Amino acid sequence: MTLAVQDKPVELGAGHGGMPARRAVVRWAWRLFRREWRQQSIVLGLLLVAVAATVVGLGAVASAPSQAAVFGTADHLVTLGSTGTQLDTDLATLRSSFGAIDVIEHTKQRIAVPGSANGVDLRTQNPGGPYGSPMLRLNQGRYPHGPGELAVTDRTATLFGLHVGGTWTQAGTTWTIVGLVENPLNLADLFALAAPGQIEADHVDVLLRAPDRVFRNQPRPDGANVQVRSPETDAAAGVGVLALATIGLVFVGLLAVAGFTVMAQRRLRALGMLGAIGASHRHIRLVLLANGAVIGGVGALAGAAVGVAAWVLLGPQLEPLLGHRVDRFGLPWTPVLIAMGLATLTALLAAWWPARAAARMPVVAALSARPAPPRPAHRFALVGAGLLVLGLGALVLARQSRPPYIVAGVLATAIALLLLAPVGVAIIGRIARHAPLPARLAMRDLSRYRARSSAALAAIGLAIGISAVVALSGGVTVAKAAVPGSGNLPTDQILVWLSPDGLNGTIPELTAAQADTMRKQVDAIAADLQATSVLPLTGGISPDAPMEHGGKPAVILARPHPTGNGGASYSSSDAIPLFIATPELLTYYGIDPAGIAAGTEVITGRPDVNGYDVIPIRERDFHPKAQHVPLPTTYTSLPNTLLTDHAVTTLGLTPGPVGWLVKAPRPLTTAQLDKAQQQAVAAGLNIESRPTGADQTRLAAWFTAAGIAVGLGVLAMTVGLIRSETARDLRTLTAAGAPRRTRRALTAATAGALALTGAVIGTAGAYLAMLAWYARELHWLADPPLANLAAILAGLPVIAYAGGWLLAGREARTIARQALD
Repeated sequence: MTLAVQDKPVELGAGHGGMPARRAVVRWAWRLFRREWRQQSIVLGLLLVAVAATVVGLGAVASAPSQAAVFGTADHLVTLGSTGTQLDTDLATLRSSFGAIDVIEHTKQRIAVPGSANGVDLRTQNPGGPYGSPMLRLNQGRYPHGPGELAVTDRTATLFGLHVGGTWTQAGTTWTIVGLVENPLNLADLFALAAPGQIEADHVDVLLRAPDRVFRNQPRPDGANVQVRSPETDAAAGVGVLALATIGLVFVGLLAVAGFTVMAQRRLRALGMLGAIGASHRHIRLVLLANGAVIGGVGALAGAAVGVAAWVLLGPQLEPLLGHRVDRFGLPWTPVLIAMGLATLTALLAAWWPARAAARMPVVAALSARPAPPRPAHRFALVGAGLLVLGLGALVLARQSRPPYIVAGVLATAIALLLLAPVGVAIIGRIARHAPLPARLAMRDLSRYRARSSAALAAIGLAIGISAVVALSGGVTVAKAAVPGSGNLPTDQILVWLSPDGLNGTIPELTAAQADTMRKQVDAIAADLQATSVLPLTGGISPDAPMEHGGKPAVILARPHPTGNGGASYSSSDAIPLFIATPELLTYYGIDPAGIAAGTEVITGRPDVNGYDVIPIRERDFHPKAQHVPLPTTYTSLPNTLLTDHAVTTLGLTPGPVGWLVKAPRPLTTAQLDKAQQQAVAAGLNIESRPTGADQTRLAAWFTAAGIAVGLGVLAMTVGLIRSETARDLRTLTAAGAPRRTRRALTAATAGALALTGAVIGTAGAYLAMLAWYARELHWLADPPLANLAAILAGLPVIAYAGGWLLAGREARTIARQALD
């Protein structure tokens, strides 16, 4: 007798069901999302806001003033000071070395603007040039084609009352205005455009493209000044926005963990039933992961759509603020897609931990809807403590100047505080035994649902920590401003500069009338400040230096840094400004000119000018002979290194006004400085004053309020989730006769305990980070901003408790009815 088995017996629960099972689980997760999207609307809304804000931020960064306003599409700008036949030869050399070039000619003297140090640049440019065309746009009329024709910017036309078809007489030449133009990449660019070859050029800007290696090896004209476009500069801002977006998404992810944990607890019976009919751990985990992916994808798509729509509406409104034209659809789409991917990944990672915990629950425990026992907090605490030590050590080693250590320290410290959040929740449960009954129930409930509470507590701590760091930094700024004998300037003095960068920038060539106008503007500012003296400051200009942006660079002292090819490079970080020792300046400092030794080129109060070179001058490696005199060195911006008349004559320098030192009879107030700044901007001047810390104090106040608001928002969401999850317990309390004040006390204690613990963790983390940052200057932290810290440590818990008390206590409509899973 023969027995044969035709089919293999079915083993229930064996295997994973393959792709059909996974498709069925994903479809079920999608149906759950469609049915319960309202319960997940908070996470959806947060993701939408985060992605939308990131899209708008990326749009603003992509449209921010960049090097394109100077370089166009080129990567090198060569300035030539030659004229006539030599200029033609130099241009031919550049064409033969680099191919296509774009030539922009400038006159020597800018057209004077009444009441301003910034004149109108008279230039020529080819509107269809290969590299400079993005820097030129025609708004009305046409471009100039022949002699006597000119196109001007809108602001130039407004200043001089010009219009298309009218005439304009300047320096004995009458021009016909044929069009209105602008530099769309820099709306503040004040210029008049003539046809190529119609002006007597003093210097020429040549735009070209070439790899750095090719550029260095190709022949170039002698004496040319070269500027190189830095690709890292244009990309740095976009990376910064993505970094901020990542921090925001981490915050959203922490809240999402709390939301997904609650959703997993709500679906626990359904997940247990799924396991009872043969689903594996992988299937159960896939349900919640698929739900997280759906929420992340929907939130990212909706956020991107809202962000693009907001940018289309807001972009043109930002043009006056940004100072250039904005392309409504010129968003950096690759970073936008990266932000959307990060949002989806955030939701997926937030769902992973609750999915892992739900998948590990036994079927019987899941069917009974019992919460999983919390994992011991010390496991997280050990890792968090280790990361905290590493992060603080990195901040100490950074010495406030090493970016890799700074980034590593900040990230390690932030992650450490997040891992230490479960310890805070455990402490809440420990101290609950000493609290009244309603508060004890609420605090033990937080400890019981530790995964959900820890995520919310970490989010609150992160928001408060950022606010506390800003507040403490503002306190340090105020403390530094209050120390006499240090900083950039005394509290009763200001510097009025012609250039935005002071002596590190260019010195404009002013006519006698322009110089007289500028002095009158400075006298008006000084009169409002009741100044006792107005001291003119003069810098030196090398005649061989090329024109740059309407002026020539002032000579400075700089330390040479040897390069690999035997040359030397100079850095602006260790440069020393050089002022000319005028009789007024020597008298102000009480220095007798007869006491200056013959042959001395530099007099200084600094002890460290040996080995410095004077640049830019014709003679390379010029080491000046220095004499030490009692000049102020404690204030970094006051003139403390001066060129003698002997040096000016030896180097063939041309003196030029750079600014004025204004001294008031008493320390200047914030209101006086604000008014002086407004007057200076109207006159085309620039004010440098001693930082008072007022701006940092206002910023700290705004960040403190924002941190408290964010913390309250997190608390509202978390307490809402907790109370919805414990609705059954509230029904039981109501049925047992618990009064309304008991239910109010439960909610208020939950909110107050989380707020207080989050404020303590965030503030403690911020203080530890600041102690590490100022490890060698701890005295700056001796005067903390008590008002800001009191608002965080006392105001947040009090507001949270009061809000929980006022918004809770409503009796359930039905007691016996319970929602079905």
